[in-house]
Amino acid sequence: MKKVLLLIFSTTAIGAMAQNPDDALRTAWFTQNGTARNMATGGVMGSLGGDITANHVNPAGIGLFKTNEFVLSPGFGLNKNKFNYRGTDTSNNKNNFNYGAMGFIFSSSNTRGEKKWTSSAIALSVNQLANYNNRIQFKGFNNLSSFTEQYLEELTKDRADTNAALSNYIFGSSLAFRTFLVDTLSGPGGSVAGYQSLVPISSGVNQLYDASTFGGYHEIALGLAGNLEDKMYVGGSVTIPVINYRRELVYSETDATARTDNQFQSFEYKETFSSKGIGIGVKLGVIYKPQEHWRIGFAFHSPQLMGYTDKISSSITANTETYAGIRTATSNELNSGKAGERKYNMTTPWRAIASASYVFREISDTRQQRAFISADLEYVNYRGARFSPANKSDNALRDYYDILNEGIKDSYKGNINLRVGGELKLHTIMFRLGGAYYGSPYADNAIKANRILATGGLGYRDHGIFIDLTYSHMFTQDAQFAYRLNDKPNTFAEQRGGRGTVMMTFGFKF
Repeated sequence: MKKVLLLIFSTTAIGAMAQNPDDALRTAWFTQNGTARNMATGGVMGSLGGDITANHVNPAGIGLFKTNEFVLSPGFGLNKNKFNYRGTDTSNNKNNFNYGAMGFIFSSSNTRGEKKWTSSAIALSVNQLANYNNRIQFKGFNNLSSFTEQYLEELTKDRADTNAALSNYIFGSSLAFRTFLVDTLSGPGGSVAGYQSLVPISSGVNQLYDASTFGGYHEIALGLAGNLEDKMYVGGSVTIPVINYRRELVYSETDATARTDNQFQSFEYKETFSSKGIGIGVKLGVIYKPQEHWRIGFAFHSPQLMGYTDKISSSITANTETYAGIRTATSNELNSGKAGERKYNMTTPWRAIASASYVFREISDTRQQRAFISADLEYVNYRGARFSPANKSDNALRDYYDILNEGIKDSYKGNINLRVGGELKLHTIMFRLGGAYYGSPYADNAIKANRILATGGLGYRDHGIFIDLTYSHMFTQDAQFAYRLNDKPNTFAEQRGGRGTVMMTFGFKF
């Protein structure tokens, strides 16, 4: 496969907390989440409206409200992951609570009739766009590369002397150097000719990657929409994205041979990483009814401008047998007992949604509507994510982020997501089905990735009270990298599995 750029920046100790293009996907590649009704129909909301989820998809849709409404959407997720790494299969499960769109909608009707604007509505809502609670675990035999080679690339690129190797890379290379997992190569007259890894790559090692992730991508939205003679609806929302992400990683390599004289038995790398961000964005939309039964919608989501603070602590324990024995080094020892901290900015990719719906018996009294079918086409410019330093005066950091952004453009592409769903209404009971396909964000065709949703649910509405129950199942195909290298093809674990979500929405009109 095409090598994906690994970015190494180490002129300061904090620079060792290098980012890579994977970080851009955390706020870009996710499936539609909302109320139970919305999820049951595959996430279609580009032209339907009449649901609080519209405030996060096409704000024009809240213009269809003519009553006030309060909504709650608790949920529960069931993760089942399967990985194949270099011919070895592993699987694991992780379940967790989550939530969908919830909040308030306030509407106002024009009862005088002298204006073309029939009604307007304001919505204040929160939605979890992505749930990060998961466990990524895979293992396998590797005789092509080692996790330690990224340290060799870092030290070699910087032409680091031994003093720099001991102290300048406190979250990675310095830990490897202090535990003799990586050591110097002697040159003429006792000089340092370079660096070597004590991992016996040619005979192979057994690798294990085990990461537990926590948190979510949340969005607060304040939306306003207007209804023009029940023919056209226009709206917009100001969004505040809030990111809370944490990863606890344990990675190890163990000698695959039974030898006790090759100066390597094993090493274990541990890392605790957290990332918190907050930002602002805008979503604009329009829904038009060209004729009875039909609705056509278009929405544009601007890039969200976000500020991040990341923290990291790490350690390495290595057993190099007769070479240096068992040694441990931690970043806390090299950083006055504190986690490393990094501040930076990010611009998320923009997206656009085109949608059409056909509503059977399309009349103003929604209680008389009998069914609908709807479809959304969504384009996401995954390669459009951009990072920048919080400190604009730091030229070295600016150069680093320029390289990172080039890596993102090389690694990803824009792609289209498709959502389809429908509802059948029998008086107070609704039956719903839907599905969705989310295409690969990767530019490299060797990485097979997609997400497929199958959804269904029931709803009840009567006397201003509604209860919806939904089950959606996501089939996942993705790639997980344990590490990335510049000088060798990168190997990755093929991920297949699924995530089931049970969502219930309760609400009432007032």
